[in-house]
Order: sequence, then structure tokens, then C-alpha cells
Amino acid sequence: MRYRKLDSNGDYTFGNNANDFYTDTTAVGQAIYTSLRLLQGEWWEDTSIGLPLFQSILGQPGTSEHIHAVDMLVQEQVMNVQGVNEITAFASSYQNRTYTIDTMTVSTQFGDVTVEGVTFA
Repeated sequence: MRYRKLDSNGDYTFGNNANDFYTDTTAVGQAIYTSLRLLQGEWWEDTSIGLPLFQSILGQPGTSEHIHAVDMLVQEQVMNVQGVNEITAFASSYQNRTYTIDTMTVSTQFGDVTVEGVTFA
């Protein structure tokens, strides 16, 4: 698997040929990160895909049932990424209408990927 790198602003990198791409586990990690940042309704070709951040996550009561539902939405989004086999560990937190993936370990076809500190506010 190959996936284009993002710069510090979250934009695709260009002009460095093969150095503008990740491969294998790093590529899947970048794909997971990009997938989590794609908001539902944001992509013009298919407005049904993406994480329902504003529709179902932020601004909702922080009950344990809600947090569990959000965890399931996030995990479903990750499981739909090419190359992902399973999520082997997952921990999140929800405070002051801010949802954070504290740590997530994902088993991919290339090896394990760890995602930490992804915040939605």
C-alpha cells in the first residue's frame, strides 16, 4: 500500500517523487488518520461517508452510553480503512465536549499501528 504524506498543515505533499509517499504500516496509519479527519458530508463524491462528528459526537451528553456509541462510530470508521485487520486495543476519553482517542492499536496486513492523541473538539 502507498499513501501520500501530509505536511504540517494537513495538506498533501508534492515535488519529492517517491519521498512524498508512505508505504506499508506507515501508509495504513496515515490512511487511518485521514479517515478519522474526513467529516461526514465533506467529500463531494459521496456525502454519506466520513465521521459524523457534528451529527453524532460533539455537543452530545457525555454519558457512558453516548461515549460507547462514539467509540463504536470511530472504530467502524477505522475498520473501513484498506489494510486494517482488527483493532486490538482502544481507549478514549470525553471531557467538556471534547472527544479524544487516547490510544488505539490496530492490526494491519503489514503489522501493528498505534494511533494516539487524536482529538475532536
